[in-house]
Amino acid sequence: MIEKLSSYDAMLAGMTFLLTLAILLGLKAFVSGQLRRFISQGRLRFLSYPEQIVDATRVLFLLGAAMLAGVSQLDLSPRQEKWLHYAWIIILVSQIALWANRMVTVAVARAFERHRQTDPSGATHLMLASLVARVVLWSVAVLVALDNLGFNISTLMASLGIGGIAVALAVQNILGDIFSSVSIALDKPFVIGDFIVVDSYMGTVEYVGMKTTRIRSLGGEQIIFSNAELLKNRIRNYKRMQERRVLFEFGVAYETTAEQLERIPRMIKEIISSGRFETRFDRAHFKSYGESALQFEVVYYVLDPDYNKYMDIQQAINLALFRGFEEQGIAFAHPLRKLYMAPAANQTALPQALHASR
Repeated sequence: MIEKLSSYDAMLAGMTFLLTLAILLGLKAFVSGQLRRFISQGRLRFLSYPEQIVDATRVLFLLGAAMLAGVSQLDLSPRQEKWLHYAWIIILVSQIALWANRMVTVAVARAFERHRQTDPSGATHLMLASLVARVVLWSVAVLVALDNLGFNISTLMASLGIGGIAVALAVQNILGDIFSSVSIALDKPFVIGDFIVVDSYMGTVEYVGMKTTRIRSLGGEQIIFSNAELLKNRIRNYKRMQERRVLFEFGVAYETTAEQLERIPRMIKEIISSGRFETRFDRAHFKSYGESALQFEVVYYVLDPDYNKYMDIQQAINLALFRGFEEQGIAFAHPLRKLYMAPAANQTALPQALHASR
């Protein structure tokens, strides 16, 4: 670019480059250190945002700025000055976009932590808002840079509209996941923190992104679903369960008397409706005659959807029922087979017949 340089000009450019780079690096380190010190002392918490901006300042940007500052000291032709101006635009717009991107990241992360416990639905929406903000931010940055570089933005936008159709066809699977994430954010079949079951997989929703949804299973591993494939399946959301319907069965021995059988449904109703549990009794019936037991069927509702509470209540009901049967002399059934032996006379007939046939 620069054909002839005097030794003085070259030395001046080099000194300007080194001095500018040293000043910028030193200023970044000093400001960052001071901001961290104030934040660590618990004072001026709002300074965390400027601290993030300073942290997002790339060394490559400082290097480029120092180099352009050095080149600006040279005697340049109008064409070279024009290219220098373009370089300044690209570097500045890129760094400003990086600062804004870091601010969006920090703001979304803090809002996500605030909403995660109090408003899971709002936390889910933040994922979509974060991506939309980043897309808009970088789109504006690119358009601003191109406009300052002399491109015709109107013509460029028209050509992008035509080319966008071909791109959309090429990435239709990715776009399907993105539109599915928009559907999840707007329709809210589940939000972060919900316990869901999809086919044979179950777990707690941890993250809803633009392409995937991540679930933490009961075993501890993370299960990742494509958003489009996830919405094609039937999803059972247990977090939104208002109450849990419980059906359980048991059998008593055939030796149980009719009076005892009549007392069993009343006994079960008294246990469930005693007020000890958060339950609502529905029914208890002598259901059928089994192969080795008289079968009873019981239905009740747990008024809290929590699974652990349901298991605690069921355990307490089982223990109370066991104690009640002990007091009433009622025996639970167990698998039983009876073997009937032929009379002794018939047992001797077969060996005699075999002896006579010989």
